[in-house]
Formats: sequence, C-alpha cells, structure tokens
Amino acid sequence: MDVAGDPPVRGVLHLAGSTKGDGLVLTHGAGGNADAPLLVAVAGAFAERGVIVLRCDLPYRQARPRGGPSPGGAARDREGLRAALRVLRERVKDRLFLGGHSYGGRQASMLLAAEPALASALLLQSYPLHPPGRPQNLRTAHLPDLRLPTLFVHGTTDTFGSLAEVDKARALIPGRTVLLPVSGGHDLGWSRKRGDATLPERIAEAFLALAGPSER
Repeated sequence: MDVAGDPPVRGVLHLAGSTKGDGLVLTHGAGGNADAPLLVAVAGAFAERGVIVLRCDLPYRQARPRGGPSPGGAARDREGLRAALRVLRERVKDRLFLGGHSYGGRQASMLLAAEPALASALLLQSYPLHPPGRPQNLRTAHLPDLRLPTLFVHGTTDTFGSLAEVDKARALIPGRTVLLPVSGGHDLGWSRKRGDATLPERIAEAFLALAGPSER
C-alpha cells in the first residue's frame, strides 16, 4: 500500500477474514522496517483474530533503506503514524489501535500522549526506556499523559530496560497497563529469524483482552 501525502504512507495491509471492525497500525524499530519477521507474524496473529492491520514504514525509513532515525526527524515520524491512522480509518468502522517495536513504539506513545483521541489502545514491544548502560536517561516524561490501555511486551534480558524498570514506568501511566514478559533481549528472540512461534498469538490475545470488547 502506497498513499501519497506529506508524509506519505507506505506499508502492507493485512485483511481480516472475519472482521471485528477494529484496526491496528503497527510499525518498526530504529534499525529495521515493516518487514521485520516479528512484525509480520504479529500482524498475522491480529488479522486471524479479526483485526485489520496496517504494517507500515516510518517516514525516515521511506527516505532511506538503511540506517537509523535522526533526532530531528522524530516529529515527522509521529506525523507518519498519524497519517497511517488516517488511512486505516477509511477501512475500519470501529476502534483504531497503535503499536510499534522499540523506537516505533516510543513515537507511538508520544503521539498518543499528546493526542489520546487518535487510538483506543497502545502496543509497546521492547519499549526503549533508556539507552543501554545509561539508566539515568529515562524516556518516560510523557508517560503520565497516557490514559489509554497499554500493553508492554518486554524481554527479560533487554538492555534498554529491565522488567523492574518497566514496572516503574508502567506506574506512571494513568491508564490500564499489562506487562507481558518474554524470555530474550530487545529483539524478543526474533532477530533475523523466526523465534518463539507462540509469541505473536500471545501478544495479540493479551492486547485484545486488555483493550476489551468494543462498545459499539
């Protein structure tokens, strides 16, 4: 899927066979793209459960195939997520959800902290609480403004934050939160290959249980 705009939206749409009417925009981490194996598998797990998923590349990745994002481009990456939600809204009649891995999740959380009406729940895979080895540099200032249900999926050996640090971060969020711990590091065991085959299903089921049934 390629939709022109400023910024444009580029991604892959996973259509649900029997839809609940909900949709999820899902994006990648700093070093990857929307074709990361775990993102593909998680998108498939949601689609199997009736959720339409737009798995999208952030604007910085659309601009260049390799390398990480620049600090000055973060606002544009958030604009890209807003644009992706707008595109998916044209296909979804019920709730919209937003999620991402690492950097993508951080930008998603910052967007929804500022504009909570854009989505009904948030998925954070491997949220980068701080740079490795620098626990004093916390990326939590916006978390008290998150008032929507949020699922954290976090590795037991993630150098971007321990499970105990994630629990402290969750306590800052007024909305309901759940932590799904996963044996592994920042890649959740899915770096460059297929990892635990049950993980995508567990993520989808935990997230939908947290989001609850639609009120419509």
